[in-house]
Amino acid sequence: MKKSAFFIAPLALAIAACGQQTTTESTETTAPKSYQLVEGKEQRLDIYTPYSLTSDLSHLSSDQKKMVSLLIDASKIMDELFWQQAFPGSKDELLAKVEKRAKEFTVINYGPWDRLNNNQPFLTGFDDKPEGANFYPEDMTKTEFENAELADKDSLYTLLRRDENGDLMTLPYSEAFNDSLAEAAELLRQAAELAESEDFAKYLRLRADAFLSNEYQPSDMAWMDMTDNDVDVVIGPIENYEDHLYGYKTAFESYVLIKDKAWSERLAKYAEYLPELQRGLPVEDAYKAEMPGANAQLNAYDAVYYAGHSNAGSKTIAINLPNDEEVQLEKGTRRLQLKNAMQAKFDKILVPIAEQLIVPEQRENITFNAFFANTMFHEVAHGLGIKNTLNDKGTVRSALKEHASALEEGKADILGLYMVTQLFEQGVLAEGELEDYYTTFMASIFRSVRFGASSAHGKANMIRFNYFADAGAFKRNEKGQYAIDMDKMRAAMNSLSRKILTLQGDGDYNGVAELVATLGVVSPQLKADLDKLADAGIPVDVTFKQGKDVLGL
Repeated sequence: MKKSAFFIAPLALAIAACGQQTTTESTETTAPKSYQLVEGKEQRLDIYTPYSLTSDLSHLSSDQKKMVSLLIDASKIMDELFWQQAFPGSKDELLAKVEKRAKEFTVINYGPWDRLNNNQPFLTGFDDKPEGANFYPEDMTKTEFENAELADKDSLYTLLRRDENGDLMTLPYSEAFNDSLAEAAELLRQAAELAESEDFAKYLRLRADAFLSNEYQPSDMAWMDMTDNDVDVVIGPIENYEDHLYGYKTAFESYVLIKDKAWSERLAKYAEYLPELQRGLPVEDAYKAEMPGANAQLNAYDAVYYAGHSNAGSKTIAINLPNDEEVQLEKGTRRLQLKNAMQAKFDKILVPIAEQLIVPEQRENITFNAFFANTMFHEVAHGLGIKNTLNDKGTVRSALKEHASALEEGKADILGLYMVTQLFEQGVLAEGELEDYYTTFMASIFRSVRFGASSAHGKANMIRFNYFADAGAFKRNEKGQYAIDMDKMRAAMNSLSRKILTLQGDGDYNGVAELVATLGVVSPQLKADLDKLADAGIPVDVTFKQGKDVLGL
């Protein structure tokens, strides 16, 4: 980013440690009066279609509704904190200088970089987005970081800043964002007093403590113990996708959720099959030695509020958490399917894409049930494989560094389809035909690759698409429509599963880097096909109308 716009203040850490929230400052004398759209970016402003996040709250008590309101207030704080992590400058100053027609797009992207177009700047006055966002000093090199003798430099919950001598130092989130986190903690404690589920109240209190201590594992453990709560919230510094430099630093986000009990009951039976599916993975025994828990929760929810990282650019439709490997090995994970957000993407995006890019005779295989199942088993599949390398390189996440997230998402994609295949053939998954799941999976790749290849999910999508193409898993006709070859797709699914699991188990950083470099790209032909979707006016993703007013609170 150009220093003429903003710079990272060298003494910001000292200010932040005293409880202030601003870690950057602007240079009014050199900053431009306004930011204009980069030429040719006008068409990007229409890639999102609005959708209202609503849910039936009639079954909630008065206290529960008040609790939802408090959780939304806490979520808004997460939103402001994510802005500080994502954009090395002043949000308010930026938005005040953005021309009107581009302001909403800037808000959706949490800055001047288009998240669904490889983070290219869409406003004048900005260069490429810093790979480390605002987690690290923009002038820091990888060599400097790796040579720095700082015990918590790779912590999920620290910022890297420079001291008064210009040397690197770490700043815990609990100190950098003290005032905001203290306010969010108080809101969670107030919500806990209104909770009808004691387990949920315990989680809220422990999460509040974590905001101030930087110790999140106890609250993750408590979150895993919840079973009887009608309302849920996923809140705090969670995912590390925003850190493109190392993949170490977690970003603030929040989801406020209302459980769909009927759909949750439909899903409950699948978790018990996880150990059996792990044993059957198409890879050598050593790469599947860690046994996932069979008590992992599968539930469906209506999302009523997104904030921070979860709301930036493309919207998440399912969650698999916690990410803490120790918690996963002890208690498994929870898989949350965000049914209303999923339905929005199916109706507004996936079906129109299929009408353009899938051969007519296979379009009947595009179903919401298959889309829901594929998405669900993607999240479940995060629990398969192994979390620790086989050759003493530490966790898979630490060994693969900035490539860990992309490969993990690729694993979840392909093993999700593997799980669907196994459970369908066992008669456990009884809805529709197997062709429904494979065809919908293929159509979903077209939906997802439009997000670009810069994110972890984007790289995973492209690796899978190009691998399938090389294996002949689909054929493209002269009209630019794709037909799935079931047998070849299945064979490619098994071989790609084996490749990814082996790379993870070996902690093979160079091997993953090569895979990303060779297959994690959009070919000219695919780009031309995707351009047809834009020409047809099919949105790339949704943006949410949300909040207390939308819910009638």
